[in-house]
Amino acid sequence: MWELQARERIRDSLSRYTWAGDSGRMDDLALTFCEDGILQVRGSEPVRGRFAITAMLAQVAEPRPHPDSARRIVRHHVANICFVELRPENARVDSYFTVFTEIGLDHYGRYRDTLAPVGDQWLIRHRFVSTDWSAPDSTMVR
Repeated sequence: MWELQARERIRDSLSRYTWAGDSGRMDDLALTFCEDGILQVRGSEPVRGRFAITAMLAQVAEPRPHPDSARRIVRHHVANICFVELRPENARVDSYFTVFTEIGLDHYGRYRDTLAPVGDQWLIRHRFVSTDWSAPDSTMVR
């Protein structure tokens, strides 16, 4: 039974991360990480701690003007969630993400996550983000 609960709580954390980020609620997004959680984007130095993660992602999500758009749109789609390892004390989860913005398909890639149980939640201890492709006029990938 613990495994079924863990899987659903992990899926919930992944969903809360994307919903909060897409709507610009960075404080809520930060709560999906452990307090000393790490966010690492391929090619960049890891960012440690909720405050630092929030500050970094707020810059990435800041809208850049696009001539054909009247408003900002960000929609992450997470798919093919694969539980690589699941134990009572931690989980390793890989997934694909696709991001649509006001330009259409903006970028896509992979998440490689390590999560840990904290209270009745499973929070991200370490997230490695690998962007495999981005549109030439991406509004997010810099």
